[in-house]
This record gives sequence, structure tokens and C-alpha cells, in this order.
Amino acid sequence: MRTRVVALEAQTGRRERPCSSPRCLPARFISVDTSPTPAPDAARTATPRPEAGSPGSGPASGRHRTGSAVGASASGRTNDIKNTSKAGRTNDTGNRSTTGRSAGGARRATAGRKTAETRRAAAERSLAENRDTTGRDDTPDTVDTSDTAGPPRAGRRRRTVLLLLGLTAVTSATALVLGLLSWAPDPPEPARPLTLTEGERLAAVRVTNLRDLRAGVRVTAGTDAARIELVGWVDWSRSLLYLDVGGPGAGAERGLLQKSGPVLVIRPDPAAVPTPASPPLMPPADRWRLHRLAPGAHLAPVLDLLLDLAADRPDTTTRTAPSDGARWIARETVPAGPLDVIQAPLPTGAPAASTAIGTPSAATPAPDGQTRYWLDQDARLHKLVTRLPGAGPVTIIFNRADRPTLRPVDALGGRPGLPRALTDAEQRRLDRLPARLRAHGGATVTLTAPTGTDTNLRGAGWLSWTAGTVYLAVADLGVPDRRILLRRDAAGLARADLPAADAGGGTAEAPARPPLPPPVGGWRVSRSARDDLSVLLDAAIAAGSVGQRGAAVRVREDVAAGRAVDVIESGPADARLRYWLDRDGSLRRLELQTDGGAWAHLDLWPAVVPRLAANPRPPSPRSPTPRPGAR
Repeated sequence: MRTRVVALEAQTGRRERPCSSPRCLPARFISVDTSPTPAPDAARTATPRPEAGSPGSGPASGRHRTGSAVGASASGRTNDIKNTSKAGRTNDTGNRSTTGRSAGGARRATAGRKTAETRRAAAERSLAENRDTTGRDDTPDTVDTSDTAGPPRAGRRRRTVLLLLGLTAVTSATALVLGLLSWAPDPPEPARPLTLTEGERLAAVRVTNLRDLRAGVRVTAGTDAARIELVGWVDWSRSLLYLDVGGPGAGAERGLLQKSGPVLVIRPDPAAVPTPASPPLMPPADRWRLHRLAPGAHLAPVLDLLLDLAADRPDTTTRTAPSDGARWIARETVPAGPLDVIQAPLPTGAPAASTAIGTPSAATPAPDGQTRYWLDQDARLHKLVTRLPGAGPVTIIFNRADRPTLRPVDALGGRPGLPRALTDAEQRRLDRLPARLRAHGGATVTLTAPTGTDTNLRGAGWLSWTAGTVYLAVADLGVPDRRILLRRDAAGLARADLPAADAGGGTAEAPARPPLPPPVGGWRVSRSARDDLSVLLDAAIAAGSVGQRGAAVRVREDVAAGRAVDVIESGPADARLRYWLDRDGSLRRLELQTDGGAWAHLDLWPAVVPRLAANPRPPSPRSPTPRPGAR
């Protein structure tokens, strides 16, 4: 169709807008004359072209009309070319007879014939090219025809698919409902005695804990208003606990707690929220105090149980013996894998359990009154439920993947190290320590001394190595409104007990330095004293006399007052001393392990020390007065 429009434009000189579909073409496009003879040739005859069907039209006009009709017919484009050629020749002959027989007319006729032949050849080439184009254009026509019938057919297919999907969904839902109504869980496997493998895993629980070193713990003990909650870590390799204590029954222990062997220190926080959270990995450095649990406190058996769940050898009790009462109860699946629930008594050495918890999620006694363990295939304990005397029901959940390295606070000796012998440079610094301290002259000191079982001392004052004297104001956290003034020199130790306002003031946690000059009266003088505080002060005045050479070891490297120090330990086993020496050979801290297992320390900063008056002399012992008449 696009070819016919082009031919029409070439002959008539008018441009028609093509239609997108052959079916919507105007009627005038059907009878288009595709003859190559142009319209200007007909003007040479000086005779106007008659309209089709008008009277007086000649034979040439009839033949021209016939040729145009044949060219517009749909019978084929070959007949169009032949009829167009015949019409061209007839028109040329008529034109030559009309114009005359002159030579100019002949030349014009010859030129007309050449022009007609040239145009006829061009028309043939154009028709041949258009034939190919028309063949290609037929394909979209066919596609358009199929598209006309496509949508209804696609709609029918879509409705069919939707109907099938709906039937499938209804059938599946019906089958699911019927299956759920008829489904019943498999009956639980009945309890049975332990197999040999299960008994060996149960016996190896404490050895596995010691091998794994550490684990995160979450403990719930007691019920209702007496309930306590613990969150933190247990380090079985060093017998160390680091916990945050909360719950309605926490009482005075609410806050942070560390326990190493028999020594328990707390950092109380009465304003803490009831629900505990994991304590900071780097514990705070201040406000730690030695603590003794009240008799009958339900926290004590829980802490003992956590530390007693480790041993260096398997339990000797035969777990598979019928008299032992160990039984397999059930199997549970958790994110860590399948666990076996085993019912058996607590290991030897742990607090005796009165009854146990029957279900993992509720603190209710088991019917047979035994402790229950949740063990994996590698003998790792993931959960323990029991009932302890004085504590009530206890549930302990272990996080075996939470295993950070714990750092004990200074009262427990600080972070562990790898003791080794001193190098030559470290030994030289230690040997020159007395002379260096005397060269400094003196220092200001602060005292932190957990002594006894629950005595916590804080102090501040001065120390003079040249005069061999110490003057401190010491506060006991248990008696915050009183102060003890201490004066130590070669003559002995003098003490005076005064109200806090008369002894320099400050708080019990951070007392101020003692008043100058010292008060006159109220001093109690003794020539010698062997308590922990006196031993620590005597070691500080001794200016670093560490005993015989080679007895000291380097414990670790640490930081004091922003400077790197070497922690060197020396002294007898019952009075171990640690010297914190910086790389310049200055003493930054002196530590003493007290009789209770805690560590007391003096922090020192070189400074000018005020001159202190000598202590009052102790009264000399009087000789017995002879009785009258005695010989």
C-alpha cells in the first residue's frame, strides 16, 4: 500500500497521508493511475483532457480511462505495466499527428518517445522494488489480523488458568485442615537408665568445663521477692566469677561482683535497675570493697555451685549404676544442636541439692527430686536446673560461645601475667631503688586496703624516705564519720581516733590528708604492730629493701599514672610484696597480699613532704615496786 501512495504522488504531484491499515484507505486510492506518463505530456496536445464519461470524449480518452482502470485493479501489477505502456504509445501517436509534420515536431516526438521509454523503465524498476516492499508489509497485515482475534482467545486461557489455580488452592487447604485435625504428636520416649556413653559424658562434664576455661552464665535463683538474677562470666581455670547482680532479692549485693577463691569483692550500686546486664569487660577501678555474705544468704550457695562445676578429673561415681539414680529423661533441640536431658545428683563437692526443677522453663521440683543437666554430644553443659538449700530453685544457662578473658580488679591482684625471672636491666633498677627513693625525699600517698574479712580502709597523707616517717588519715568504709590518724617513725606507731571533721574531712571513699600540725592529745603509741597495714607501711619506709638478690620475679607489665611499669613480686609467701617500677626506676605503687587473700596497695607520687614532729614516746615499762618488808 505504501508503494501505491508513492506512485500517486509521482503522477498527481499531491501528497496524501497514508493510512496505517489497507482496510481504511480512501476510495480514490483504489483507482489510481500508475502509468509512467506524466501529466505534463498531455498538455502538448493543446486539447484539455475530458472527464471520464463526458460527451465528446474520443477514442484516446476511452483508452486512457481503460488503462487507468486496469492499472488500479487488484489483478496484478504486470498488467498495469503493459497497459500503461500501450496508453503511453497511443498518447504519443496522437500528439505527433496533432502538432504537424515539421522537422521540429519530429524531433519533439522522438524526444517524447525517449522520455516515455526512460520513464517506463524507471516505473518498472520502482514497481519491482515496491513489490518486495509490499511483500514485507504483508506480514504486519497478517499479524494485525491475528491480533484482532488474539485478545478474546488470551482472555479465555487466563480464565482457565485462574480457575485451575483456585481449585488447587482449595484442595490444598482442605487437605491441610484435615491433616491438622487428624495429626497427633509422637508419644515422648520414656525415661530410661543411662547408657555407658551417656554415663561417661555426664562424668566428664566438670573436666570439659575446666578444659573450655570460661563461659557466659545467666542465673535465676529463688522466687518472688527473694529472686536474684546474675549475668556475667565464670572462669573455671582461675576460679574467678565476674557478675552483675540484680533482681528484687539482690539487697546489698546489687551491682558488680567478683569472686576469686574465697575472696569476694563487690562494687555496690543501689540505684541500678532491677534487671541485670552483662558487666563491662574492663571493670571500673574505684569503689570496690571486700564483702562478706551474711549468714544464710541465698547468694552464697549459687556462687559456690558455679565454681564447683569444674574439676581436673572425671567424677569417680559410676553414673550408670541403678543406685545412683541417673536417668535419661528426654532430648531437646536448640540452636547449638541436640541436647540430652539427664537427671542425676550434683557432682561431689558441689552444694547438695534438695530437689530439682522438673521443666527447663519453670522453677518447679521434679517428681523424683533430682538435678537435671542439658548436655551436648561433647559433654558440654548448656543448662542446669536444681534446688539448693537456702537459695530455692536455681536455673543456670551457659553460653559456651561467650568466652572473653576476664580481668580481676586490683583488690584481687589485677590481671594475670606470666611470671619470669628478672632481666639484668630489671634487676639493676630494683637494686638502685633504695638510693633513688632517698633522692626523691618523699611522696604523697593514697591507701586502699581491704583487710580482714570485711574491713575496707581508705587513706591519704605523706611519706618521707629521708626522715623515715609516714603520716596518714585513714577512713573505714564501715564507719564513714570517723577517721584514724596514723604516724609511723623509728620510735613506733601512734594512732588517734577523731571525728571526720577534726581529721581533715573528705568522704569515706576519698578522705582528705591529715591536719597540720598533728593534734596534740589522744595518741596511742605502740612499739610494734604486725597487722597488714603496719606491714605495708614498714615496707614503704624501708625504701625498697627487697631482700636477697634473685628472689624477685617479674609478674607482668602494667600502667600506673599513665606510665608503663614492671610489676615485680618479692618477699616471703605469707607477706608477698609487689613493686611497680617505671622505666626510670621510680616506685609508683607498693602492694601487699593480706591475710584474707586480698591485695592492699599504696600509690605514690614524688613530692615535697612537710616536716613532721616526732611521735610521742611510748611509756617505758616500770620495774616492779618491792612490797614493804620484802627482802
